[in-house]
Amino acid sequence: MALGWLVFLLLVSGNVVLGNSLNYSILQRCMKDVNTFLWELNQDKPKEYAALMYDSFGKMGSSVKDGNVNQPGSPQQCRSAIGPSFSTHYCQVFLKQGATQYFVGICVPDSCGEDDVKQLVHCDRLQLNQKSLLSPLPPILTNQSSWELIMTHCMADAVSLDASDITCMCVCCVMLAIPLVATLFTTLRRSEQSSTINPTIEFSHLNVYGSLKTNGLSSNEMNGSTLEEKGRIGPAGQCLSRRCVSSCFQAFSLQTTSKGVLSTASSAPCENYTSLNGIRVLSLLWIICGHSAQFPVINNLDNYKTWRKAVESSPVYVLTISGPVFLAVDTFLLLGGLLSARSLLSSIDKAEDNLSLGLVANYLFKRIKRIQPLHLFTVCLTISVISLVRWGPYWFPFVEMLTDCKAYWWANLLLVSNLLPVHEICIPWTWYLSLDFQCYATTPLLVYIYRLKRSVFAVVVGGILVSTTVASAAITACLHLPVFQPSTITSDNYVLHYYVKPYTRYGPFLIGILAGIYLTTKKDQLLKERWQAALGWLCCCSVMVLLIGLAYFLKDTPPYPSAAHALYQGLHRPVWALTVSWIILACEEGYGGFIKTFLSFGFWVPLSNISFACYLIHPIFIILYNGMQETPIHYTDINFMYLFLGHLMLTLAAGCALTVLVEKPYLFLKPKCI
Repeated sequence: MALGWLVFLLLVSGNVVLGNSLNYSILQRCMKDVNTFLWELNQDKPKEYAALMYDSFGKMGSSVKDGNVNQPGSPQQCRSAIGPSFSTHYCQVFLKQGATQYFVGICVPDSCGEDDVKQLVHCDRLQLNQKSLLSPLPPILTNQSSWELIMTHCMADAVSLDASDITCMCVCCVMLAIPLVATLFTTLRRSEQSSTINPTIEFSHLNVYGSLKTNGLSSNEMNGSTLEEKGRIGPAGQCLSRRCVSSCFQAFSLQTTSKGVLSTASSAPCENYTSLNGIRVLSLLWIICGHSAQFPVINNLDNYKTWRKAVESSPVYVLTISGPVFLAVDTFLLLGGLLSARSLLSSIDKAEDNLSLGLVANYLFKRIKRIQPLHLFTVCLTISVISLVRWGPYWFPFVEMLTDCKAYWWANLLLVSNLLPVHEICIPWTWYLSLDFQCYATTPLLVYIYRLKRSVFAVVVGGILVSTTVASAAITACLHLPVFQPSTITSDNYVLHYYVKPYTRYGPFLIGILAGIYLTTKKDQLLKERWQAALGWLCCCSVMVLLIGLAYFLKDTPPYPSAAHALYQGLHRPVWALTVSWIILACEEGYGGFIKTFLSFGFWVPLSNISFACYLIHPIFIILYNGMQETPIHYTDINFMYLFLGHLMLTLAAGCALTVLVEKPYLFLKPKCI
C-alpha cells in the first residue's frame, strides 16, 4: 500500500514538474520571439515585419478629454506581419489610470499567450529605445501618472467552432432551406395541375395582421389537398398523411407566404384600427434610430462627451436616441395589449361566448407559433454570425453575448430571459419578447374577470396599476436610478432591476387591454361633440410634451432618494400609454383628422407586416458594423444620420426576406399537421 502511494506521489510530482517546464518553455519561446522583434525594431533600418508590428500598436490620439481614450491599433495590419520564425496576433491590454479605463491594442508573436502578454506588460519588456510601447496617458489629462493592469485578451487567429456553433448554423440553414424546397415542390405540383385543369375562380386577398391569412389561396390549397388526391382511393391514414405533407409544403412555399406582405391594402377588416399600422412603424423607426446611436456609444465612440452634451442640451435628439425615456417600447406594449384583448374576445364570440381552457390554450399556442420560430432563428443566426466573423478591436462585448447564449439559451426558449440578470441575457434585445408573452398570458385571466363581474375587474385593474407604479417608484428611490438618457445607458441597476421586469413594465400593456376591451365591446361613441375631441387632443399633446420636458429637468440623478424622480419613473410610462390610447380612440371615432390620414397611409401596411422581423434583425446589422470597425466612430449628426439610414435599408430588406421565409410559414401550419 505504501509503495502504491509512493508511485502515485512520484507521478503527480513528475506531472507538476512537466507542467511547469512546459509553461517555462512556452514563456521562453515567447520571450525569444519578442526579443527578436525588439532587436529588429531598434535597428537603424528595421525589417518590414517589425515596422508593421510596431505600427499595429495602439497609440494615443487627440481629444482624450472628450472621451477618445481607447488605443485600438490595427488588428488587420498586425496579422499581415510575418517574422523570421513566427507569425503574429493581436491582443488587447485593458488598463485603469485613475478613474479612466481604456484598452491598448498590441501586436505580439503568436507564441505568446494571454498570460505571457500579461507578464510582458507587468515587466515592461515591450520597449523601443528604452521607452515603453505602452506609455500611460499624460497626467495632465487623467490626474494620474501610472496605470494598473485589469486584464489581457488576445484575438483568435482563426475561426474556431464548437458543437453549439455548428448546431446553430445547421438550424439556420434548415429553416431557410425548407421554404425553398417547399416552393419548388409547390411549383412542380401546380405545373402538373395546370396541364390538366384551368382554374377560373378568383379569390380575395384578405390580410389580417396577427391572424391566419388566406392570402388569395384556393380552398383546395388551404386544405392541403389536390384534385388528384381527392380522386385517389387508399387507407384513411395514408390519405391524411399525404394531405398533411401537402399542407405543410403549401404553408412553407413562397407562393403562399409572399402574398400580401408588400400589399398596401388595409391590414384590418372593415377599415378598423388602420391607425395602428402607422403607430407601429413609427415606433419601430424610433427604436432602430435609437439603437443606431446607442450601440456605438457603449464602446465605439471617440467623442462620447460631445455626444452626451448634445443630447442633454437639445430636445431635438429625442427623435434620434429613443428618449430621453425609451417610450417607443411602451407604445409596442400598448398595441400588444390592445390586440391581445381584441383577438381573445373575437375568439370567444366565435366559440359561442364560451371562454374555455381549450380556447385559452389555443390562444397562447397561436402566440408562441407566431413569435418563437423567428425568435429562435434570430438566436441561432446571432450565434453563427458572432462565431464566424473576424472582429475588430471593439469585439469583446459580443464575445460575452456568445458565452451568454451558450449558457442561457433555455431562457429564450421558455420566454423568461427578462427574469435573468441583464448580463446573462442571450441576445439582449429579445428581453421584450419574454416580457410581451408574460403580459400576453395574463389577458385571458383579466378578460375572464371582466366577464365575471365588472366591479371586481375594476378593483383588480386599479390594484395592478397602483402596484406597478409603486414598484417602479420604490425601486427608483432605493437604488437612486436615473430617469434620463444617456445616464440610463451606463446604469447597470437601471436595466437589472427596473427596465426589463414585468412588475415595472406591465402598466402600458394593461392599459392596452382596457383599450382593446372598450373598442371591441363599445356600442356607442365616446366622443359626441367636436369640443370634446379638441379638448382631448389638447390634453394629449400637452401631456406628451410635458413627459419629455420633465425628463430634462430631472436629468441629474441625486445621490439620495428623490421623490420627484421616483414619481416620474412610476407614472411616465402608463401616462404615455394613455396618450397613445387617446390617439387610437380619436382616430377610430372619426376625430383623428390629418393625423388619422397620416397614420392610415397604405405606405405603412407593408412595413407593419415586416415590423416583427425588422425588430429582431436590426441589432445584428448594427453589431456587425460596430464590431468590425478597426477605428472608433466619430459622432456628428450627419454621420449618425447615414448610419441610421444604412442600418434601416438593410433591416427592411432582411426583414422582408425573414418574414416570408421564417415567420409566416408557421402561421399557416395547421395544428393537426404540427
